[in-house]
Order: sequence, then C-alpha cells, then structure tokens
Amino acid sequence: MIEYIKGELTELTPALATVEAAGIGYGLNITLNTFSAIQGKKEIKLYVYEAIREDAHLLYGFVNKKEREMFLLLISVSGVGANTARMILSSLSVSELCNAISTNNERAMKGVKGIGLKTAQRIIVDLRDKIVAMGITDEIPTGGSIAAPVNNQVKDEAVSALTMLGFAPAPSQKVVVAILQEQPDAPVETVVKLALKQIK
Repeated sequence: MIEYIKGELTELTPALATVEAAGIGYGLNITLNTFSAIQGKKEIKLYVYEAIREDAHLLYGFVNKKEREMFLLLISVSGVGANTARMILSSLSVSELCNAISTNNERAMKGVKGIGLKTAQRIIVDLRDKIVAMGITDEIPTGGSIAAPVNNQVKDEAVSALTMLGFAPAPSQKVVVAILQEQPDAPVETVVKLALKQIK
C-alpha cells in the first residue's frame, strides 16, 4: 500500500496532479480543494488512496490526512463511488461537509452533482457518528487565486476538469463561459466549483 507520494509536481490540472518521485511520474486524481492547496508549489506531498479494479489501477491524492479520511468515509457509504466522493470533496471543503452532515443539511449535499435525496440522507445517517469521532477540521486553505486576466487558459482548464469529472464538453463550456463573463477574474477552481452547481 502507498501511504503518500512526495516529489516534484510536474503537471497540474484541477482534476489531476503528476508527481515525479525517484524517476517515476505518478498520476493522481485530486479534488479541487487539493488543487487549490498545491497550486504554484514545486515540491509536494500527497496522501494516497489506491483503487485497484479489474480494468484500472487508479491513485487518488489528498493534500492532508483529514481529506483522505473523509474520502474513505464517503466511499464506505453504499452507492457512493470514488468519483462521486471526489465530486463531493470538490464541491465542499472537509469542514463544510462535516458541518452539512452534523446539521442534517440535506440541501447542501443535494447541491453536489449526482447526489439525490436518498444518497444525501444515506451519507448523513451513515457518517454522522463517524465524523464526530473524527473531529471537525479547519477549512483547507484555498491557496492564492490566479492573478492573470481572463483568457482561454482558464476556460480551457475548467472545461478540461469538468470533462475529466464526467461532464460533456459542450454544456460544460457554455456554463464556464457564462461564469467567466460574470466573474472575469475568477480562478480555475472557483469557475469549476460554480459550474458543478450549475451543470444539470
């Protein structure tokens, strides 16, 4: 089992980080919160979850142990897979998610793409006691925003991230462009977070 990978961050998109360690480049699926935290850094350390399936061997990377613990709790819930858990942790920070679960906030959970009422209720019921034992964390720092003026790079990265998360490119682009017209200085992670709430 891989506990963590520490090395040089060679490539980064809002959905994937490539970390080179001992001459090997590891591609790790990441959440938007992790993307925000490691953006602009050269040397990083990501805690790892390995998903070994018949058709794929996937690595998920997390900026800290709390985010990984939350991910593991989410995938322990019936009907919540790794991609859904990543979507939840891209839409809500660990502390926001803990807060939503502990206060029975079904509405916050249902705001995440792909989460219906039954799944939201199941997550809340299954994890309420577990997150109390885990302790509610401070919000993960969001890192600096991209200072560059709005350009196609922000749009393309946001659309690419949404496509990697399973959305069709055409509606993703439409939503992303609309967001950037309203908020021209929004960084990629903000655009993707807003788009996740709007794409149906």
